[in-house]
Amino acid sequence: MTRQKMPSSLPEQQLYNPCDPAQFQFNSTDELENPSPQIGQRRAIDAITFALDIKREGYNLYVLGNPGSGRHEIAMQVLQERAAAEKTPSDWCYVHNFTQPNKPIALCLPNGSGKQFSDDMARLLEDLQSSIRAAFESDEYQARRKIIEQGLIQRRDNAIAEHREQALANSVMLVPTPTGFSFAPLKDDEVIKPEEFRKLPEKERHEYENIVVDLQNKLQDTLEQFPIWEKEMRAQMKQLNNEVTLAAVNLLINELRVSYKEQQAIQYYLDDFQKDVVENANDFLLSGEELSGNPFIAPPTFTRYSVNPLVTHENGGGAPVIYLDHPTHSSLIGRIEYQSQYGALTTDISLIRPGALHEAHGGYLVVDATKLLTQPMAWDTLKRSLKSKVVRIEGLDQVYGFASTATLEPQPIPVDFKVVIIGDRRLYYLLSEYDPEFRELFKVMADFEDEMDRNTNSHQQFAHLIASLANREELLPLEPGAVARVIEHSSRLIGDSKKVSISHDKIRDLLVEAEFFAQRDQHKLIGRDDVNNAIRAKITRHDRIRERVQEQIIRETVFIDCEGEHIGQINALAVLSLGDFAFGRPSRITARVRAGSAGVVDIERKVDLGGPSHSKGVMILASYLGAHYCPDQPLTMSANIAFEQSYGGVDGDSASSTELYALISALAQLPIKQSLAVTGSVNQFGQVQPIGGVNEKIEGFFDICSARGLTGDQGVLIPASNVQHLMLRRDVIDACGKQQFHIYPIETIDQGLSILTGVDAGQRNKNGTFTRNSVHQRAEARLRQFTKHMKQHLEKEEGKKGEATKLSSEPNNHD
Repeated sequence: MTRQKMPSSLPEQQLYNPCDPAQFQFNSTDELENPSPQIGQRRAIDAITFALDIKREGYNLYVLGNPGSGRHEIAMQVLQERAAAEKTPSDWCYVHNFTQPNKPIALCLPNGSGKQFSDDMARLLEDLQSSIRAAFESDEYQARRKIIEQGLIQRRDNAIAEHREQALANSVMLVPTPTGFSFAPLKDDEVIKPEEFRKLPEKERHEYENIVVDLQNKLQDTLEQFPIWEKEMRAQMKQLNNEVTLAAVNLLINELRVSYKEQQAIQYYLDDFQKDVVENANDFLLSGEELSGNPFIAPPTFTRYSVNPLVTHENGGGAPVIYLDHPTHSSLIGRIEYQSQYGALTTDISLIRPGALHEAHGGYLVVDATKLLTQPMAWDTLKRSLKSKVVRIEGLDQVYGFASTATLEPQPIPVDFKVVIIGDRRLYYLLSEYDPEFRELFKVMADFEDEMDRNTNSHQQFAHLIASLANREELLPLEPGAVARVIEHSSRLIGDSKKVSISHDKIRDLLVEAEFFAQRDQHKLIGRDDVNNAIRAKITRHDRIRERVQEQIIRETVFIDCEGEHIGQINALAVLSLGDFAFGRPSRITARVRAGSAGVVDIERKVDLGGPSHSKGVMILASYLGAHYCPDQPLTMSANIAFEQSYGGVDGDSASSTELYALISALAQLPIKQSLAVTGSVNQFGQVQPIGGVNEKIEGFFDICSARGLTGDQGVLIPASNVQHLMLRRDVIDACGKQQFHIYPIETIDQGLSILTGVDAGQRNKNGTFTRNSVHQRAEARLRQFTKHMKQHLEKEEGKKGEATKLSSEPNNHD
């Protein structure tokens, strides 16, 4: 086999992918026309458009992506542009149900007329109060009322007069008393006194008594007619009042009937309204003085005559787009409020409040997935409304069956709207897996990108994104150099020189902070230096922990060598992420080997500090050793691998190649250069695989070497496939350009071994042996030696065991 070509350290051109400001044909971003944030999201925008265009049940939309990707802003922009060209939906009002007062009626009105109808009814009620009172105070009404009242009086007087005449005809006088009437006998037109009456002959007294009894019976019959006559009079008065009220009401209501002649539901309502006003005309006659002077009279309430304009669209403007920031059960479907009155809680139709589902009718409702799912019953309420296509206002106590008091039951309102849920990918896939109704109701997803390819065209698009964000935040315009620096930093944010982050939040924050420095230095435009100042300032705000970690290494509290050579010892690289700041930290990995049968022992795993990915990496390198060395015999060794001075959990496989280098170094008894650090995972065939955080890892080791003094021998071994991800700091690039620091792209373990040890890794020849004095030849020879030692040890142990067995089987001799 041919010897592998050893990689050279990377030139500085491959360590950073700059953006040339000369490609931008503008002096500042305010010259760009129609800047838009909708870059790199064609797939998501097409999905949104598809969901809005298809008018079928269940084609609601779930917008998924990472926070800050512009998913909310872009989705709202597309929705508002679409909604502005669509038809404005109808208005909805609640009115009193005169047949079933606890079940208000929902009226659907043409858009823009709901508030007008409410105002018209309020004016009608005000006019009715004055016109009805005026009608009842008119001379005509008073005259007709007096006629009815006088008729009753005359009828009673005539009846009493008739009985008086009958009594006189029988020599008896009808005498009024405080408690009614009484009869007294007459003689010579004079009332007979009681003592004289007792002196009359018995026969004459009996005759008088019989006459009085007869007259009393007749009078009693007449008196029993008085309540009937009064009832008839009240009926006449009521009929009169109804006629007068109807005359006063008709003229005013007819004006409304004409105004809303096309609305049949309003015509029916006005019929019931008129009937109730006529039946309760007395409520309109009580004056304020009468109410204030009598605390026992409850003031009449006219709230039943009011109209609650639940949802109105007075200004038109197309279909509504409602973003619900706090999607609770009540904010979705509305609520019924209560007020304290005379020590009790009361409610009426004026206290019915709409929910977002009412307001979104005919348009679009936008909600956040996490907020929706964390509110009690909110998700179930939304699904129920989508499936039934009606909104029923009910409290959680009613939903759970805990309601114990009577309340209003508003008529459900039919609705038709699209729901757009904005959330992360994890929630989308969880809902898809565990909620069958979710797949039924949300058939379309719009997946937002976090990044896009870097090229000349995308740079121009990115400039438009920056201009759009600057315009929206009312920031200073940017120079081309500042735009180029923002693009470069966006590549660094995602750790890829070939792509650029399109996270709106991070770009917006950078622009805001860069403007601060531009204004501080009295710049009219945001320049490249202002962007650099903002980047450095943010790093300074966040890097206290990084400084402490590096300080521990420099002061040798944590052992990391940057010079010399050691067997079985190597510098590994890890990334620590603290919020939105990450930095690289060198770690020491050591390996010890001896003859034995334990195989590769991961100390981190033994003490439960190793995660599953790390354990997998250790098992892979054990598999590599078994397949690469001594193919004709079992692998016989005991090896221990450890992250030194690691007191927390270790996970990930990015150090698996580093561990393998240390292990082979210990086997081959060849020292590893401590001026080098290594990162990269390895597969079973010895290929070095890409890892994350390559920029931070390189810079982490560079900072330690720089603090101790660059020697020209120091550097980092990285997977070759990670070269495309390099976007290093300027000081690292400069040091590499001066050959003070090196970055080696590694494809295989053999390449790494040659660089780390300075000895050829070696290839297996046709005769099955490795190149003489190569790394692999030395490692394999040591393994064969371990096997030989183990065989001798086992034979010795077997011999001892056989000797002991023989002695135990011989008979004992006794004297």
